Amino acid sequence: MSTVNGKAAEPEVDLYGVLNLPKTATKDEIKKAYRKAALQNHPDKVAADQRQDAEIKFKEVSAAYEILYDDEKRQMYDTHGMAAFQPGGGGMGPEVDLNDILGQMFGMGGGMPSGFGGRPGPRRPRRGADEEQVYPVTLEDLYKGKTVKFALTKRVLCTVCKGVGGKDKTKAKPCSNCHGRGVTTGLRSIGPGLVTQETVSCSTCKGSGEIFKDKDRCKKCKGNRTTEEKKTLEIYIPRGAKHGEKIVLEGEADQAPDVTPGDVVFILNEADHEVFRRAGADLQADINITLAEALCGFSRVVIQHLDGRGIFVDHPQGKVFSPNQTLKITGEGMPYKKSDAKGNLYLTVKVTFPEDGWLKDTTSFSKLQEILPNPQNPIAADTVDEVEYDSSASIQDFGSETGRGKSAWEDEEGEEEEGRPQCTQQ
Repeated sequence: MSTVNGKAAEPEVDLYGVLNLPKTATKDEIKKAYRKAALQNHPDKVAADQRQDAEIKFKEVSAAYEILYDDEKRQMYDTHGMAAFQPGGGGMGPEVDLNDILGQMFGMGGGMPSGFGGRPGPRRPRRGADEEQVYPVTLEDLYKGKTVKFALTKRVLCTVCKGVGGKDKTKAKPCSNCHGRGVTTGLRSIGPGLVTQETVSCSTCKGSGEIFKDKDRCKKCKGNRTTEEKKTLEIYIPRGAKHGEKIVLEGEADQAPDVTPGDVVFILNEADHEVFRRAGADLQADINITLAEALCGFSRVVIQHLDGRGIFVDHPQGKVFSPNQTLKITGEGMPYKKSDAKGNLYLTVKVTFPEDGWLKDTTSFSKLQEILPNPQNPIAADTVDEVEYDSSASIQDFGSETGRGKSAWEDEEGEEEEGRPQCTQQ
């Protein structure tokens, strides 16, 4: 292990390893890995005895996503590692308070998360940790906007002892487990062969550093200084919100004595849609039309929009739609936040051709040939081979035969080389 100023340095966490990604991962791969890791390590998804480790892992996953998904932060990390996020590192100016930035990014109450390299920042006990939750939303929710009410169970200061933990005119004694410090230290595994030292709140005194005798404890909170309370809250998902955006309820996290409560943060997780695909404020979808409609025109609803409206297209006679042709409908995409403007809707035309044997009357073929455009001039060739073909082939097989065999001249050349006289080394 390396040392800094004579002291053992904490091993730096590999952010790519946290999300189980290669360094060449695309933004789409980073987003998918974050979704998977966040759901796997969400504190509400594990048993009570594993919740503390899950909370730490969840914050590490969120921290890795915050840096790697942002192009500028990712470039800094790839160049300098986590040292780029320390004061004086990565070319950042002296006016930048990295502890403030990381505190906002990671919701860890200020300072660099344990194990993320560099010297630990100053502790800020008066700011509680944020509570982050991944909130699944549909594309319809993001198009129309949505208001959600939910019940939140959290810890609040005891209304009887006002967060002291003991009865009136009683005095607490220092906690024997943490020796009055309110925190304990230990080692935690962060990967194969990697451990980091972390400081956690004392489980005996709940971080206060003091403990009351049984007879002196508050009857309501049993000396815990906080009680459980259920509260109804409401969040509003604005029209045009995007995947990964955060909805923040300020000060609604757990309360604790002498600590400003953190925020409850909902991270929007946009589900894939079976019809529409989104890119920023634009939408894309496929529409299916028949060969007759492509050639002869039509006037009908071709798709149902995210708000239930039918999108009507008038395709006049005399104009032909080709397979995979794209139609742009201005102003029918996703709404922009805090605006009446919208992006564009792109419709890709899929032409459905008739199946084999659809025309039984042979005279009708002659009529079709008379109506449809004449074929191109025949291709002239000195030699003509009539071949058999597989009409059910897939373009995905293109190139699959590469390297399966060698040409005759390659083999013959190899045989000749084997039979040639060789020079004797002197």
